[in-house]
Amino acid sequence: MKRIYMDHAATSPLDAEVLKAMEPFFSEKFGNSSSLHSFGKEAKGGLDWAREKVAEAINAKPKEIIFTSGGTESDNLALKGIAYAYRSKGNHIITTKIEHHAVLHTCEFLEKNGFDVTYLGVDKYGFVDLDELRNAITDKTILVSVMHANNEIGTIEPVEEIGKICRENGVKFHTDAVQTAGKVPIDVEKMNIDALSISGHKIYGPKGVGVLYLREGTSLEPQTLGGGHEFGKRSGTENIAGIVGLGKAMELAVKRMARESVRLALLQDKLSDKIQERVDGVKLNGHPEKRLPGNANFSFDFIEGEGLIMHLDMEGIAASTGSACSTKSLEPSHVLTAIGLSHVQAHGSLRISLGKDNTEEDVDYLVGVLPPIIKKLREMSPLNKDNVKEFENFGDSEHKH
Repeated sequence: MKRIYMDHAATSPLDAEVLKAMEPFFSEKFGNSSSLHSFGKEAKGGLDWAREKVAEAINAKPKEIIFTSGGTESDNLALKGIAYAYRSKGNHIITTKIEHHAVLHTCEFLEKNGFDVTYLGVDKYGFVDLDELRNAITDKTILVSVMHANNEIGTIEPVEEIGKICRENGVKFHTDAVQTAGKVPIDVEKMNIDALSISGHKIYGPKGVGVLYLREGTSLEPQTLGGGHEFGKRSGTENIAGIVGLGKAMELAVKRMARESVRLALLQDKLSDKIQERVDGVKLNGHPEKRLPGNANFSFDFIEGEGLIMHLDMEGIAASTGSACSTKSLEPSHVLTAIGLSHVQAHGSLRISLGKDNTEEDVDYLVGVLPPIIKKLREMSPLNKDNVKEFENFGDSEHKH
């Protein structure tokens, strides 16, 4: 049976070149980068090299790159660290309703600890309203956090305009770039970004390593105390092998970006067109053009996404429904409900996220097996035009409680 991986927004396979770059730091270059002897200097060399590669990729300075354990820690460190550092200036934070839970749950934590948070809505494509953002800023606003691109529907937010608004109002701007780093161009200077989160395993790098870019001069209260590693912002002996892997992954991603983004966009367009041609009652979620290359999110009427994922898996295809971090939840995707989908529509979602090893043949195979699966699931489904309204009303009432 074929085995086709189409869930790269959840995680990506480790690139062979990345593994090769990492291997020496598991064995002969195993030193502690804080040590003064030759073993420590070898490790420090790898650390410095990776810092330079990440900085080059986003037009930052090496000293503005803080290595973390991943995107979730980077989001937490940015929001908590900046919020507490600027608390004397104000206690108001602005974010959106479609952020990753690493941001949303951190904002909920901050609300319990004396901060006020405004959650901006989005339009049917998932875009933030810039006028609504301007109007939400007050003299107590200290931080705005808006993701660069949404992990579920792929919509790319107007971060350059958002950064400009924040800069004009003297407000710090953080963006979660976990889905965009290495996939679309990022220039922290041009985009007026003060803090930015990256995760290694989304770009064919290792799991357990990430980055927080922090603009020079931006204050941040450390959340992990210890030996003062990472310029005193994030203590703990560095994961050198993982950091070198992230650096190599970023170097390769930038080198391949122009060609790969075009190839993935073409595959995504073919996939989207064919599915909408062959299946009735389907909707493409997110903006049709201003989206991540290779990311396509669909909602199918009268089916459950979990059943669809299981049937696709039996055909050898790995995909996802909703966010990979929260698919065990019975609640519908907060992103899909925020763009106006009903509970029933949101439960019938499928996210396809293509990667460097996917081919036209993979797309053809998916498009071939999907329609009969949809037909079978609809025939089995208790959801139909007569009782969908009753189901939606029940779901809405449950959600309120």
